Amino acid sequence: MASMSRTLAAWVAGLTYDDLPADVVDRARGVTLQALTSALVGEQFPDSRDALAMMREEEAGGGGACTTLGSGVKLTKAGAALVNAETIFAGGKWDTFRMLTHPGCAIIPAALVGAEIANASGKDFITGVVAGYEVMERMAADFIPTLMSRGFHSGPVFGIFGAAVALAKITGLNGDQTHAAIAQCVNLASGNLEGARSGGKALREGGAVRNAMLAVAMARHGAAGGETALEGKAGFYHSYVGNNRGDLRYSFTADNRADMDNITANLGQDWMFLETLYRIYSTAGYNIAHVDVTAALCAEHGIKYDDVERIHTVVNWLETEYPSPAFPSRSGLPAIDNPHYYAAYAVVTGGFPLDKFVQRKTGEADPAAVLELMQRVTITPSHRHPLFAPSVTIHLKDGRSVTKDGTGREFIFDFEGLVSRMGGIAPSLPVPASQYDALTQACRTLETLDRAESLIPLTRIPK
Repeated sequence: MASMSRTLAAWVAGLTYDDLPADVVDRARGVTLQALTSALVGEQFPDSRDALAMMREEEAGGGGACTTLGSGVKLTKAGAALVNAETIFAGGKWDTFRMLTHPGCAIIPAALVGAEIANASGKDFITGVVAGYEVMERMAADFIPTLMSRGFHSGPVFGIFGAAVALAKITGLNGDQTHAAIAQCVNLASGNLEGARSGGKALREGGAVRNAMLAVAMARHGAAGGETALEGKAGFYHSYVGNNRGDLRYSFTADNRADMDNITANLGQDWMFLETLYRIYSTAGYNIAHVDVTAALCAEHGIKYDDVERIHTVVNWLETEYPSPAFPSRSGLPAIDNPHYYAAYAVVTGGFPLDKFVQRKTGEADPAAVLELMQRVTITPSHRHPLFAPSVTIHLKDGRSVTKDGTGREFIFDFEGLVSRMGGIAPSLPVPASQYDALTQACRTLETLDRAESLIPLTRIPK
């Protein structure tokens, strides 16, 4: 029986654009636009500029093989990939999968490198992106909470696999080479929670995508990969999750067992990629649905701020234990940038500003009513509640109460839905509206591009 990495690699190597359903292609267009939009936002912040300065210094004298988003600076493949990942991450407009991974921050930079060095078409780019997302998300899905409880950060730890698979596919690695790249990712996967907990800067997807470049290079040059590097007795799941049997310390659903066979089951038929959410608000994923579900409840019943006595919301328990029940960092009390704040914002304003980034102190000032109302919001965790699907009850001053249950799919859009929801960000971007329109159109028709790298100049910031 083929090993897990062999099975994944064979599927990746055999995947063609014609194998992709229309909704999968549409999602690939969307995650590309989301990442490039986030890069345009992030290029304005110090994190992005610091990463670029670091790589220019570290790679002095190196070749300029690939291009950075926004600045257009040429760096090595690994350098450009790291800077682009950091730039996307800085913008805060990421996609998210099961709360604690952000695939686009690793996979899109790797795919752009692949497109640039291989002169890949739009169809090739899409196929690589889809392969990267599907492999990464299948590997991560059930194991994220347990891995986080062991001190690892699931974003970069799983992100390296998605980035390597995307790059391997776009640059034409065969099944054996792709298997070897996945196996080498086991040696190179990294990311830990303690640095950020103790006042430092965490190594995030920038490190993951840089290491993915090395894994793919090793595979291309003949470095063999172990046959059972993922599921073996001393393999990836034993090392990072604590066992290779599927036993879970924590889970989103309170189930303590995952079926390891699900990682490779029905490849090309069941698309986990379609579970990827868009974070259109620049805040943690566990906050986003509090805006839209609460705002929709108010709109349905004509509720205004002056009508509200209090708000009570039930959420998935891990949303209250971020980043892990083993290492919680949130008080659970009403505070700016906690769910209470976003629910109050939805009542007072009917939404949340797309250009507001609380952690970076950008955007308009908070209305006084938001800061007052958030003190009257309570959050209750539930072990069986769906992820990102708050059940919101608004208690009114007239004694009535109304409830709306989130679905967890409020932030799953098709491409045109994403464009519609993200349209309000355009005036705050550092490029002309016509340029952002051109970028949007290029993503909309991504499969028609002769060269996918033509996306990169559309992110160039005018001098």
